[in-house]
Amino acid sequence: MQNLMLAVDRLSTFIGRFFAWSIVMLTLLVAWEVFSRYILNHPHAWALDAQIMLYGVLFMMAGAYTLAHQGHVRGDILYGAFSERTQAAVDLALYIGFFIPSVLALTWAGWTYANDSLAIRENTFSPEPLPLYPFKFVIPVAGALLFLQGLIEILRCVICLRDGKWPSRAKDVEEIDVEELKAMVKEEPSAEAGE
Repeated sequence: MQNLMLAVDRLSTFIGRFFAWSIVMLTLLVAWEVFSRYILNHPHAWALDAQIMLYGVLFMMAGAYTLAHQGHVRGDILYGAFSERTQAAVDLALYIGFFIPSVLALTWAGWTYANDSLAIRENTFSPEPLPLYPFKFVIPVAGALLFLQGLIEILRCVICLRDGKWPSRAKDVEEIDVEELKAMVKEEPSAEAGE
């Protein structure tokens, strides 16, 4: 079971990191458009639409990654004071009551929305239109990935309720724990004094 949870964590992490590169493409596109508009005096009508779509892809495809690494907003003041079993019970209730129905609705509506767009070969409203329907298919894909990661989080809650301890997660770049950093700073001078 642990291997399955870690495999889905790794999948969410890989996809999140892959689509994070769209920020580089977005930055280059914005820089090119500024150069083209103000230096070459040749703006592109499609550039703003492309920027919005790239940002949308970045934002939507980061959902499962953020969930896998516990990056979504939560009321930590109360939640942090709970025991691990209580945290798991609260999370499980919220996942079942709110998360699963809303993500299923997002995925279903996104699929319908994208198929309607494909049926009419929808384009952006611009003098130089871009196809919009491929972008809209990102919505159900992002929803499906978020749903998969949510199922793994539900499984983690059940395991924590059973064992009283949260199962491990795949590691990624994380913020530095201030208390851990203070302990490291205090350890270094004492280690040198002993030499």
